Amino acid sequence: MGVLNVTGDSFSDGGRFERPDDALRQALRMADEGASIIDIGGESTRPGARPADLALELNRVVPVIAALRRESAVFISVDTSKPEVMRAAVDAGADIINDVRALQGPGALAAAALTGAGVCLMHMKGEPRTMQDSPSYDDVVGEVSTFLRGRIAAAQQAGIPAPRIAIDPGFGFGKTASHNLELLRELPRLQDLARPILAGLSRKSMLAKLTGRAVGDRMAGSVALAAIAVINGARIVRAHDVAATLDAVRVAAAVIQGEEFDGT
Repeated sequence: MGVLNVTGDSFSDGGRFERPDDALRQALRMADEGASIIDIGGESTRPGARPADLALELNRVVPVIAALRRESAVFISVDTSKPEVMRAAVDAGADIINDVRALQGPGALAAAALTGAGVCLMHMKGEPRTMQDSPSYDDVVGEVSTFLRGRIAAAQQAGIPAPRIAIDPGFGFGKTASHNLELLRELPRLQDLARPILAGLSRKSMLAKLTGRAVGDRMAGSVALAAIAVINGARIVRAHDVAATLDAVRVAAAVIQGEEFDGT
């Protein structure tokens, strides 16, 4: 899953792809590099971020989704929590709704169900503006698992069948570096939920603590985390550096599959 933030304030690529033409070129480049999904977001959810106005978010994402759908058959994901954006994005050609709030917002479950799109339900403790203010857990893996189990049940009750649901433990969303590492080590426990796991670790702040690298210099660390995530059960990897991450994922897949690996 290639990351495309069409915002001015996202932590890694904010401001780089605000113009629709620039965003489309980046999306097509990531697809050419091997991304199966392009995840387009018009509202920053970095720590400390403020909510985006509805009209602004719509104006940011809908033209890019429509343009990309005209140019490519790649799967398109919209990174949003707003029902209005979900509906407009799917109408414009999006296939997946990726919600950091796991469809907990007013009207979000109903909107997602009516679109017929796939959904990704993510765990986040708190809100982006405050989520990194001393987050704490008694059992981070257990609490994340319990939350996601509940959201899967809620989605199914709203009319979203299980095959349309993926889950995301929410690395960096209301979690310290230690919480993130524990979640990554114990990722196999989330396979009990029987839904595909998405891992979003690319360029996260935990890499600053682990490597001392600035945001733009975290590709090697991000690739290492992606490989570990796949070995531990992730089936979707969200990445800024698509080509390098795809190489790592292929190597990790070969290790997992052994003699069954066919090179694809």
